[in-house]
This record gives sequence, structure tokens and C-alpha cells, in this order.
Amino acid sequence: MIKTEKVLHLNSSKGRKVRVVREHYVREQVPCGSSLCQADCHNDGKVLSGDVTHYVVPDVGVVRDFLEILEFRELQGIVLTQTAYQTVQHTRGRRQYNRLRALLKDPRHDCVLFANEFQQYCYCPRDKGESQDKWHTRNVYNAAVWYYNHLAGLQPVVMITEDSDAISEFSALNSGVYVISTKEYLLSFWPDLQAAYDLYNSIAQTLQERESEGVEKVYTEHLPAEVLEAGIKSGRHIQGILSVNKHRAQLEAFVRYEGSVSKNTELNSDVLINGAKHRNRAVHGDVVVIDLLPRNEWKGRTMALTEGQGEEQPLEDTQSQPMPSGRVVGILQRNWRDYVATFPPLEAVQSQSRNSQKILVIPWDYRIPKIRISTQQAEALQNQRVIVRLDSWESTSVYPTGHCVRVLGKAGELETEIQTILVENCIHVPTFSEAQLREMPVNTEENPWQMDTSEISSRRDLRETHLVFSIDPKGCEDVDDTLSVRTLPGGKRLELGVHIADVTYFVREGSLTDLEARSRATSCYLADRRYDMLPAVLSADLCSLLGGVDRYAMSVLWELDAETLDVCTVWYGRTLIRSSYQLHYELAQSLLNGEEIEVPELSQLKGSQRDQKQAELLQALETLTRVARHLRAQRDKGGALELEGVEVRAQLDEEKNITALVPKQPLEVHETVAECMIYANHWVARKIQENFPHQALLRHHPPPKQEFFNHLIGSAKARGFSIDTRSNRALADSLEQAVDPQDPLVNKLMRMMATQAMSNALYFSTGACPEEQYYHYGLALDRYTHFTSPIRRYADVLVHRLLMAAIQLEEKGSLSKPFASNKELEELLLYQIFHCSKPQSTELFQCLYFRDKDSHTDERCVADAVIYAVRTNGFLAFVPQYGLKGAVYLKNREGQVVSVDGDGRCEWKAGILQRYPDRISTCTSTGTHIFDLFDHVTVRISVEPSRCHADSLCLELISNKPHCAVQPESQPAGRGRSELVQEVVRWAEEASLQAEEERGRKSKLSREEKQFRQSRTPNLYVLLQEISELALLDLSVCQIRNTEEQTCTASS
Repeated sequence: MIKTEKVLHLNSSKGRKVRVVREHYVREQVPCGSSLCQADCHNDGKVLSGDVTHYVVPDVGVVRDFLEILEFRELQGIVLTQTAYQTVQHTRGRRQYNRLRALLKDPRHDCVLFANEFQQYCYCPRDKGESQDKWHTRNVYNAAVWYYNHLAGLQPVVMITEDSDAISEFSALNSGVYVISTKEYLLSFWPDLQAAYDLYNSIAQTLQERESEGVEKVYTEHLPAEVLEAGIKSGRHIQGILSVNKHRAQLEAFVRYEGSVSKNTELNSDVLINGAKHRNRAVHGDVVVIDLLPRNEWKGRTMALTEGQGEEQPLEDTQSQPMPSGRVVGILQRNWRDYVATFPPLEAVQSQSRNSQKILVIPWDYRIPKIRISTQQAEALQNQRVIVRLDSWESTSVYPTGHCVRVLGKAGELETEIQTILVENCIHVPTFSEAQLREMPVNTEENPWQMDTSEISSRRDLRETHLVFSIDPKGCEDVDDTLSVRTLPGGKRLELGVHIADVTYFVREGSLTDLEARSRATSCYLADRRYDMLPAVLSADLCSLLGGVDRYAMSVLWELDAETLDVCTVWYGRTLIRSSYQLHYELAQSLLNGEEIEVPELSQLKGSQRDQKQAELLQALETLTRVARHLRAQRDKGGALELEGVEVRAQLDEEKNITALVPKQPLEVHETVAECMIYANHWVARKIQENFPHQALLRHHPPPKQEFFNHLIGSAKARGFSIDTRSNRALADSLEQAVDPQDPLVNKLMRMMATQAMSNALYFSTGACPEEQYYHYGLALDRYTHFTSPIRRYADVLVHRLLMAAIQLEEKGSLSKPFASNKELEELLLYQIFHCSKPQSTELFQCLYFRDKDSHTDERCVADAVIYAVRTNGFLAFVPQYGLKGAVYLKNREGQVVSVDGDGRCEWKAGILQRYPDRISTCTSTGTHIFDLFDHVTVRISVEPSRCHADSLCLELISNKPHCAVQPESQPAGRGRSELVQEVVRWAEEASLQAEEERGRKSKLSREEKQFRQSRTPNLYVLLQEISELALLDLSVCQIRNTEEQTCTASS
């Protein structure tokens, strides 16, 4: 090892240049990372393939500016030098540096890092007067020459650079080392890789345009990082994530200051960032640092509905009370991603292109500002959606600068819009590579897959002893979970089993399939398709717990007391199962309801054999329902929340045309399955946390901020209800009592408001979080994780590996190999993000459903809506028939307001609006009309097309009366809650017995049979559902309105 010196020129905290001299050690033995090595280098980890025509060594400038080119998997044999690596680390942001690290770690990319600055014959000191760029280029060239000589000329080496002087100087020095430009390299070696060549041209043109930009400042400069960090620690500055209001993207943004320290004790809500100047080049999602403005400059949140997304003007008279307002003084982390954008209309392109090649493209996401790109294809890309990446946003530019990556397709076409949704949600779903598919087991008719004999002997075999079945949505192919329940010998104990697909048997840690699953994080479910996390041979076949086939599983088995259902023992381990029934939710519920329905697996059986099998299945379902009710009751005691969401299914025909929009109907069996999965997740969380207290993967749900409940509290108060949000238990009790017997939708909407107030649940490593923060607020559990869906969620795969390690640790006292450390686990968790593409996909299909319908003649475009929020110029309404929400305007652009005639019909007239906390009134020449929260109105649904953004649904008020009369639930006067429930249950049991007698079966029912028996007519579960809100009603609070029955309003 030889000692030398390395001279660095760094920036001080005050922005001055500082010359630093450091000791630098070089040695002869440095791993080369090539499989062609002739010198027996110690090459640990990734090595370059020898099956390539050449190795390529990119210059510092190429790695710094054209990293996206190097990310193409087609480019192989890439040697990244330490010189280029450290330059990116010191001169580029964390985002690009992390991308470079990920590129080197990913075994799917044929590239390695060569520590050229520690190699004795590669490193060259910087000459006096030599620029840093020239020195870096000389180092990279020396590394390329050393590489060629080290491999004894077995592989030619190509150095690519953007420095024309370097090409002239070095290209003729060595016959085995070629020095060419990046453009020439792509044209000569990869002529068919047109996407890479187009991307190169886009980036190169952007870099050229950036050099010619003006110097006049539009925005103030950001403070240095050292000043920002000191200000955050002292409390002078506030750190948070910028969230732009998509309805007023040019004017309003907010910073949520979770985790930051501030001396200002008045901060009890988000901080408003008003206007682009105060936003100071920050983009939605960036981690920013802000300063509070003086109190006399504080603004209020705009309370008016935004009509259209065009030019926005501040509306002083429609603002709420002034709230803390601030301005961005620095950006800690840019969270830029790929953005979908559309070129402006042809006339705008022509006017912009007269003096330059810069074009302002319009992002699909309203929250992202226009992006200036350089291109010569603007006219050719009209009506096309393209992917754009941001490069920079200088203080001298009104808009950020970016470059075009690739074309998605024509705007408005279904495939283009689906791809847009995927890109906007950072979902990358390339086809699985041949290398990944080669890792997959084979399962064909000619060569069927068979279980390994060693696995059979090492696993607990449940195939003959347990009745295992699955309950999933119709058409489900990726069956993650199955269930079993049985009475153990002696009758004093029950055994409940949750059996989960053993994905980790097929997906080995560190394999290509494992890395691809990690990068995808989840399967992506859209309204008309899904994109699997794992190849189909696993997700839809060998891992999927299909009916009638032998499968590997990870099981949790509880022994429960048959009477109290308390846990006696619990067992975890790998098993062999054979699912006897593959049920869907509706079929399982029909069986529980006592309906005559055919079970497909029993269709070939006849007579008593079929009846016996179906009776066994029904007994298992009824026992499972009993257990699930008990589990739910236990969580309810702890404060578990029953929240409400909007889930709509697009019903498609064989040609993928939308025939209907169907809101999800709640069934008791949904809750039964969910409770069993929650129970398994909870117990597995306990197991792995006990064995790995500092490196277990759990999931917690932080309590929401109290101010997020303001809308719920105010809305409930308008209806006469009181909502207590001090704890999850208090909130759950309040929501159960907030029931209006005249309108069941009131409680549903309030639960939806509570859902919107919730914070997001998060994964965490137990070593990075204090134990008091493990709690899951929504589920009311002290520990929780994700274990039950490994086919479609990578976090569950990690938990399966942790569980197996915990079992091994208990059985053998040690691990065969160390598990991931707390730090490594935290890095893995960075990938585990749930994507919100399904709601956008549903909105797309909702628009497609209404797009081809005439809203004035088609009855399907007229629907009942419920008011759930009031604004200064209208209200927000929920349409339960289609599960959609939207704005209803009571004032148009001409200043006219809605007038209501004697029949309830609405028209525009001159008048005024008056907004109150719980209602809004219109006053015209025909009189005054009031719209209260939770009122039912009739709306017309139409589609507003958008060229650059997603189409949106418009709701137009056509009547102040319900489209169909709301049927109130009758209540016997003077009855208490428990008395009413007992009477209904007693009546249902008597009717059930009477129905049995009529069918000729007069045998006396046992107590257990009475508890679970549910005949077809009447249906006990349906009856209890119908009176559930009424039974929980607090009679002293609710005021029942006497309303006359109204007939359905005819659609126009």
C-alpha cells in the first residue's frame, strides 16, 4: 500500500471555496469485477458477464447527466468508476445518488463499481492548473486503459464521454480502448435501441438550452443547507412536506409540519403557502423548509368550489378565518418523479416556437406546474401523452426545466389513460424478463409440478385432517388465504386455522424474482385488470391456494375454548393443505342465509352424500362466523373503528365495455374473513416482535390530529349528534349512536368523513420506533403486521421470512444465516408503498360509463345525491347509486344563482347566496330556499372532457327533492334498545321454526342450532342489519322528522 495525497476543492458553510489536502492510499490489488479476470481478483458480489462484445466505461459527465441512458437493461458490461460515483454523490442530489446506488446493487443490470482511485496504476494526481473536469476525465481514461490491460486484451473497452477535447486527445493513444461520444456509441453499438437515442437527444437539447438561460432572478435563492438545518433545530424554521391543493393548484399549498419543532405555540394546523412566489420553486411532495409570515399577512383557506382548472383568481370574500401562512426558504429533498404531460394546442406550440425550441407542456396532475422542455417534435406529438422528467428549476426561470422520456400514446384512448394512471402512481410493470422466468418452476400438462419429498416430510400435513376452504371475490385467481375450523376430540376445544400461501418457498431471498417483487412492492388492481407482483405461474397457479390441489402453506393454528373462545395454545409453521372449496363471498353468504344454492365442488355428488358434505361446510361457516363475531367484539371493546369507504366495481362485458357501475354491497361474510386475517396478522406480529425486538417488521396507525375531525364534528352537530374524538373508543361509540332512522345514509356519510380524517398506516422496524408507538389506532391492536397476502404484497414476504426465522430460533437456538439488520430492514421498507391507482382507475371507468350517454335523455344520468359539505358557492354531494362524489354549483360564472320553483325544479336566476356552517341558502325573485347538510337532492351527471388532464364528472342540480323518496325505518314507540333487539330476534326465531314445520321437519332444534340457524325466509342476518341503526339509536338525542312520503321524481 502506498501513501499519497489527494487535493479537494470543497465549499464551506459560508459558500467559500476551501482547498483540502487529504491522505490517500493506493494499492495494487483492487477487485476488477469481471468474470474474464486473469489475475485472480477477489471479486465478491456482482461480476460483469464475459458474454458481451465489449465493456463500456462512461465518463463523469455521462454518469452525471445521462444516468437514465445507463439504466436501460439492454446496455451491458458497464464499468462505473469511483471517480464518477463520488462526483454524483457530491454534486447531485440524494435522489440521483440513490438511483446510481440502486443501479449498482440490482443484479438485473450488468454493471459494477470499480474503485479506480485506490488502484495504484489507475490513480493520477491532479496537475497544477488542471481543471477538475479534465482531471476526472483523465482518471476515467486511465481506468479504461488499466481495465483493458488487466484483462489481457480479451475484451475491448469503450470509453464514452461528452468532452470533444478528450475524444481528440485519447482516441488514438491505445488500440484496445476506444474513446467516442455517447451519441456515436448509441448509433454504432445499439442502432435498434431507438428509445435510448431519443432520450439522449432530449437530455442533450435540454442541457444546451440551460446554458443559454438568462440571469434575471424570478424567485429568491434558497438558503444553504447548513443554515436550514440550524434553523430547524432552533425552531426558527419549520420542516414539512408540501401538499398542493389540486383544485387551486396555482394559489394554495399546505405544509404539514409533523415531526418538526417550532417555537410558535399557535401552530395547531397546517401552514398555508399562498401563491407561486411564496412556494419558491417547490413542487408537490418536496420536503421543504418554511418561515412563518407576519400575522398581518396570514391568509385563509378558500371555501369556494373551483369551477374549472384554468386561470385562478384569489377570492378574498370566500376565505375562511386567517390561518398560519408562510413562505418556502429552502428545499431539503426533491421528490420528483416521472410526470405525464400533454403538449399545448398547435397554435400555442407555433407561437412558443418562433424564437426558441422550448415548449411549455401541461402535466396531467393539476398540482404540478407547467414544464419547459426542448424538442423539435412538438407538432408531431399533438394529442399525445408523454412522460417528462424534471431536471432543474433555477431561480431565473418561471417554470421548471425537464426533458421528454417517451411517448405513452394518444390522449383519450383507454390504454393510454391506464398507462397514465400507472406512471402517475409510480407503478412500473414491465414484463418479467427471461432470466426471471427461468427461475420459475415448470407446471404444464406434459410436465406437471410435484411436491418435493423432503418438503412433505418436514411439513405438518393437513390434507386429510382439516376441512380447508377459501372465500374470495368472484373470479379471484391469486388466492392468498384459506381457512379451517373444527371441533377437537372431546368437544371442549375448537381449532381455528388461517393458512397462507408459502411464497417464500418459491421466491428465494436475493433472487431475480425476489428483487423484481421488491421493486413492484404490490400487485396493482385496476377496474378492468391487474398487474401481478409475481409471475403468473406463481401468482395464479403454484402459490395460489386453489381448490382441489395440494399446496404449500404457512399456517397459524389456534386452539380455542369451545365456550369462551379464549386462546389455549397457538402453533405456527409450514404445512401441506388441499383446499376443498373455493367459495366466493356471495355464495358463502347465501349458504349462511339458508338459501338453496349449488356449491360447484358438490355438483357431481348426489343424494345424501352431497347433503352431508354441504352440511359439514355449512357447520364450518357457521362456527367461523361465531368465532369472528367474538373476535370483533373483543376489538370493539378496545375501540376498533368501523369506517366507511366508497368502493365501486365496473361491470364489464366480454368486449370490456362498461355495462354498469355497482357499489360494493356489505356482507357479514366480508367481516368474517377480515376478522380472521386481522387475528392472524396480530398474532404473527406478536411472534416476530418477541423474537426480534429490534428488527421486526410491523405496521402501526398513528392517531389522527384532532383538527382533522372538525368537518365530522360540525356536520354531526348540524344533525343533532355529538362526536367525541378524544380516543378511538370514544369515536367508535359516537359513530354508533349517530344514526338517523329516517335516513341510513347519514351514518354512512359520517363514517366516510371519519375515514378521511384518518392518518395513513405505516410500516416500521421495531428498532426504529419506541414501543408506545406500535399501537394501531383503527384496529385497536397493540401490535399488527401484514402476513396474509404474500402473493400480492412484498411486505408480507418479509414477514414470512421473519416468522420462519423466529420458528428456527426457538427450535434450534440459532439462525442458519443472519436476518436483515434494523437499518437494512428500514431500507427495504422504502419500497413498500401502497399505490392509490385503483381510485383513479375507478374514476376513469366512471367517466367512460357516462361519456357516451346523453345526460338530458338517458335516465341513468339522473340520480339521487346527498349533501355532505357546504361551500360559499355550492355544496359537495355523494351519489350512492354510483359511489361517486362531486361539486354542485349554486352560482354560475354569470353571477346567477339557483332558483327553486314550487315543484322543486331548479333554474338560473339573478339573486344572492348566503352560506352558514351547516347550510346554504339562495335568494331570488321567487323566494328563498335552504339546502341543509344531509339533504337529498336530484342531480344530472355528465362528463366534462379535458385535453390535458383526466376527464371529470359534473353534477348539475335539477331538483331540490330526492330522486326517489327516502324510506324511513319504522320504530315501535317507547321501546328501548335492548328490548327491541330481543323482540326482533325472538320473532325471527319463531318465524324460522314455523317455516321448518311447514317443510315437514319438526325436529326440535338444539341451543347451538338455534344460535346459528338462518333459514331462507325470514333471514335473521338481514333483519338484524335492517334494524342495526335503529337498535343503536340514542332516543334522547335524535329528533325524528315527520316527513310525508314522496314519490319518485320523473327524470327529464
